[in-house]
Amino acid sequence: MRALKDRYINLFTDFGFKKIFGSEFTKPLLIDFLNELISREAGIIRDLKFLSTEQLGRSVEERRAIFDIYCENEAGEKFIVELQKVKQKYFKDRSIYYSTFPIQQQAEKGDWDFELKAVYTIGILDFIFDEDRDDNRVFHHEVKMIDTKTNRVFYDKLTYIYLEMPKFNKSEDELESHFDKWLFILKNLHKLTSRPAKLQEIIFGQLFEQAEISRYTEIEYDEYEESLKVYRDLANSFATKFDEGVTRGRELGLEEGIEVGREQGLEEGIEVGRERGLEEGEKSKAIQIATKMILRGVSVEEISEITDLSCREIEQLKVANNL
Repeated sequence: MRALKDRYINLFTDFGFKKIFGSEFTKPLLIDFLNELISREAGIIRDLKFLSTEQLGRSVEERRAIFDIYCENEAGEKFIVELQKVKQKYFKDRSIYYSTFPIQQQAEKGDWDFELKAVYTIGILDFIFDEDRDDNRVFHHEVKMIDTKTNRVFYDKLTYIYLEMPKFNKSEDELESHFDKWLFILKNLHKLTSRPAKLQEIIFGQLFEQAEISRYTEIEYDEYEESLKVYRDLANSFATKFDEGVTRGRELGLEEGIEVGREQGLEEGIEVGRERGLEEGEKSKAIQIATKMILRGVSVEEISEITDLSCREIEQLKVANNL
């Protein structure tokens, strides 16, 4: 008998996210969620086709990207949906880079007038942008190309949508819109012991059915547990990394680094540590984290993005440890 700790899966695990949003069977859930995100002016999504999540550019080694979910609607518009569990130094750069793949893929051979279909990049973030840390009013960002002289949209076929989930703190009683309910589920599903009274829509019935751990086969259950371990290891590793940076900062009298760590979070604390000569210790910690992630089956590209180690360094680490 399984000793279940939770009734429903955590949607911030890779398994949980793809279980709910990444299959043909649960496609209505993804369509409903995207329709809440995309402005009504852009039209209603009625169907989606899943596309290959692995993208290859001119150089396989240097220009490769793996999306969490990549799909297109009946109008040929492309949607990249990414779950971002930890902050990355160049997250916005990465997001822009990813959006270039569906743009380039639209090029046609022969005569072509360069007309493009819309591309949407959607990031569900388990962190807060540093520049917004003191402003909890806005957690749903919709970014387009704007003419700064007129403040009007210059180009409406390239949209970046980001949800800073730590800022969403509505209780069940405070839920008003269908969008509110989706965000509540994303953040709190794994904490629930039953389906809340305010979430009785038919679409959520399918979600709760798919999310109930007791329904899973032994293989699915093992996959979820492994995914959950990776998620928790990431959270714990980075929390430990930050705490160690603050402690070492105190020992070395780096008050500035400690204060930045407190106010701006993990990434800046680490950066100050690097600037103050703590590079060797940080590299050692990154290698420890990378080794643990390799054992969990995380891809080289994702490990590189999270630890700042190069893909070559990670491959060398695998060879050196027979992993």
